[in-house]
Amino acid sequence: MKVLVIGPGGREHAIVRSLLSDPYVREVHAAPGNAGIAQLVDTHTIAADDPVAVTELAQRLESDLVVIGPEAPLVAGVADALREAGIAVFGPGRAAAELEGSKAFAKQVMAAANVPTAMCRVATTPGEVAEALDAFGAPHVVKDDGLAAGKGVVVTASRDEALSHAQGCFDAGGSVVIEEFMEGPEVSLFAICDGRKAVPMVPAQDFKRIYDDDAGPNTGGMGAYTPLPWLPAGFTDEVMDRVVRPVIDEMAGRGTPFVGVLYCGLALTTRGVRVIEFNVRFGDPETQAVLARLKTPLGALMMNAAKGELDTHEQLTWSSKSAVAVVVAAGNYPDSPRKGDPITGLDEAEASEGVHVIHAGTKLEEGRIVSSGGRVLTVVGLGRDLEQARERVYDGVRQVRLEGSQYRTDIAALAARGEVTPPPLRTGALPVIGAES
Repeated sequence: MKVLVIGPGGREHAIVRSLLSDPYVREVHAAPGNAGIAQLVDTHTIAADDPVAVTELAQRLESDLVVIGPEAPLVAGVADALREAGIAVFGPGRAAAELEGSKAFAKQVMAAANVPTAMCRVATTPGEVAEALDAFGAPHVVKDDGLAAGKGVVVTASRDEALSHAQGCFDAGGSVVIEEFMEGPEVSLFAICDGRKAVPMVPAQDFKRIYDDDAGPNTGGMGAYTPLPWLPAGFTDEVMDRVVRPVIDEMAGRGTPFVGVLYCGLALTTRGVRVIEFNVRFGDPETQAVLARLKTPLGALMMNAAKGELDTHEQLTWSSKSAVAVVVAAGNYPDSPRKGDPITGLDEAEASEGVHVIHAGTKLEEGRIVSSGGRVLTVVGLGRDLEQARERVYDGVRQVRLEGSQYRTDIAALAARGEVTPPPLRTGALPVIGAES
């Protein structure tokens, strides 16, 4: 098949890389892509969230399958336009994409499907925010209801900071969701969905805070790893039974079937597994780690999902190796990241054993690769275990030269040392449902 991948980031580079190793894929294109993607396939300069432009490009290229990477094109209805044109699409339509486009909508779906999640209130005024903060107490969890590129959540003990974040969301024309704080390690689980059936991928863990030891503000993600040796037995089966399948059934019952990747952001709490959030696409940087271990041909998997034929995939196959992904970010990220700085040392990084480099915020300028975004690169290391994968990935990271760059040094460190200890799961416990007012 010929596949068109939509998006400019690290997630899309990882997808392109996997597709090129799929024997069922004969040609790959990307739009708009980045400097790393352009080294592998033909790229096309279009607005990724323009349904007409994406559809016209897919038709001109005679694409058999379009894979939509980021959330903004999905919420903008790009998948709907492609389907109306008769083109197979891996990604949900606009209505189903509201699972990420509106956190309040996601809470409604979880309540209807009896999915365990945090109690919450939706607020549209400062007074409602203050009441919700008082009701739940500190630490305060304040979420922008709409899309925020992974940076719309504030978790803080400071009431003033919580109120300020909410006011910023109001000033931008949005509303906020105030939640009770959930304590426990977080897990990301991707499920490939065809509208009626879902198949899980391997769980991963990502790191949102900018600095080591989970200090500093939230980012889009500074690193990830898989597998998670500390997860309790039966974790994935429980998430599929209590979260993914009920949500897929609920969305189908609403007449808005979910096709694509359902990203489940989960917390392992003393009351069991609870949903933090849903995304409607592959997470970044978890994708870079997860796809590095996937042995099932990705293109065939995505096409079967797009056609509603996941019955042919009872389960996926995986490498026994461990993968650790470390993000190299620009100086001053996540506030106002530096751009336009030259990047060198990439060949040396990829010469390291078990290492490859995924581009995100990069572009080609006068023959040089330069930074063009906050999260510039993700270096991925594979090893026989997490300890070796960590050694390899940081060997690669140290080869990259980008003035002012920053990265975390503790990705997967606790897991490699066996120091992650989640609370015991209470299998079969009644879920806690997020109420809204």
